[in-house]
Amino acid sequence: MSGRFVEVNGTRLWVEVAGADDAPSVVFVHGFSLDTRMWDGQFEAFAGRYRVARYDLRGFGRSAVPEAGVVYQHGEDLRALLDALGIERAALIGLSRGGEVALDFALQWPERVSALALVDSALPGFDTPELWAMTGPIWKAGRESGAAAARDLWAACSLFEVANERPDCHEALTRIVADYSGWHWTNHDPCVWTEPNCVAQLGRIAAPTLVVAGERDIPDMLRIADTLALRIAGARKVVLPGLGHLPNMEDAEAFNDVVLEFLGSHAA
Repeated sequence: MSGRFVEVNGTRLWVEVAGADDAPSVVFVHGFSLDTRMWDGQFEAFAGRYRVARYDLRGFGRSAVPEAGVVYQHGEDLRALLDALGIERAALIGLSRGGEVALDFALQWPERVSALALVDSALPGFDTPELWAMTGPIWKAGRESGAAAARDLWAACSLFEVANERPDCHEALTRIVADYSGWHWTNHDPCVWTEPNCVAQLGRIAAPTLVVAGERDIPDMLRIADTLALRIAGARKVVLPGLGHLPNMEDAEAFNDVVLEFLGSHAA
């Protein structure tokens, strides 16, 4: 495994790569407040079959935070990163915010996506009243009291209920969230997404798609999973029993079995 900073698209991203150079490529995209470490249970396991890459999104982990007022797209960052790594085509595995990034990328550069695995994915343009009711006070705390106050509320929210029930997962999650700068809670993020929004364009997704949902994730996220499976042609949905919003961390073996079986048929 090798990790390094890559200067792309006017920013600096941290990326780690493993596996044989001539193997099909798989790219992991993490969720909000998280970083590459959320994929520790997958990275080496998948590298035995694929060339795998995981990176910190702009503003997270070791990557640079956005510049005030400088508009950017996570999808464009990913495109530039793949170019820098010499990856022409890849299967994208995105969780939550990472699912949004994977969808945004697939809409803009469909020829570069061999497959999609959308894990408890968020979805630009989809109405999530429960999620906003839960996260609104967290953002308010960040604006009014600072990142530490927001971080405490975020770590205890219902998205992470299952993760926090499992000691090893709780420890890893706590460590990752504690290292998050909280920049997005205290600043205006100039990130933009593809227009029309992703939910209006799901019928354009052509890549083979696996939708993964933890059975105990919050209802809004489960409704998104249903929508993705319904509107993306040929999509397959798998619900992982007893798991929540972070199924790859909560039960890496169960998650890996499902996703590796899917990639075995579609990643190329």
